[in-house]
Amino acid sequence: SRSVEGARRATDRMVTGLVTAAFAVAVIPLASLAFTVVSNGLARFDLEFFTFSMRSVVGDGGGALHAIVGTLELTGIATAISVPIGLMTAIYLVEYGRGRLARAVTFFVDVMTGIPSIVAGLFAFTLFLVLFGPANAINGMAGAVSLSVLMTPVVVRATEEMLKIVPNELREASYALGVPKWLTIVKVVIPTALAGIATGVIIAIARVIGETAPLLLAAGFTASMNYNPLSDKMMTLPVFVYTSFANQGVDAQAYIDRSWTGALTLMLIVMVLNLVARVISKVFSPKG
Repeated sequence: SRSVEGARRATDRMVTGLVTAAFAVAVIPLASLAFTVVSNGLARFDLEFFTFSMRSVVGDGGGALHAIVGTLELTGIATAISVPIGLMTAIYLVEYGRGRLARAVTFFVDVMTGIPSIVAGLFAFTLFLVLFGPANAINGMAGAVSLSVLMTPVVVRATEEMLKIVPNELREASYALGVPKWLTIVKVVIPTALAGIATGVIIAIARVIGETAPLLLAAGFTASMNYNPLSDKMMTLPVFVYTSFANQGVDAQAYIDRSWTGALTLMLIVMVLNLVARVISKVFSPKG
């Protein structure tokens, strides 16, 4: 190529080939993972799996309804805790924050972004142990708090970046019309960045919905249905997958099949969340 097309075309071909090869290397493990989960998970992808719990089930049969309900409840509670805190923190950092306090908040958000998930579980377990005693230290709410600790810094970072890219001309035009700063933020800044903020929130949910270690500590595991996050232990899909695979009973294949189907269900939930993020980004993105 260098002798026929010249140095520039040859360099372009080489870089294109390297980028394509890197893309293939990244996609092959992802495709292999998806194929493995789908092929193994279809064995128990039936109505019973989504309508039964594991209460009094030994061997074949049973389902993960209790884990699906627990995952949705705990993730919803964690979202309700994290989104307002993360949104207001990001607004403070971008619109109001100056000096040492803002730098300290930014530093601690960066630290929280990188903490191991098991630390969040230990924090939630210890918090509920101190406040409510050993009898109520492990429940669904503690699991939701541990997930919110992991989710909040992601929401802060995503919202902060979206608020920063809002053009200052929009703020200045609002100020020139005599609109107060708080109303400018509510009516101009946030609506302009809403699509990116919503996408960041969905990504944060997808990041924590598969956490296992903090939920093992804070929410525990159970084979029965529990709709009340404030009372007793709650099962979640990641913990269901882990316990099904790690604690196999007499019919080992039945536990393995349930584990793979639980993993497939969790993957489908994350996929749906990502599709929702794309739809939200398309619908709420500024036109023109």
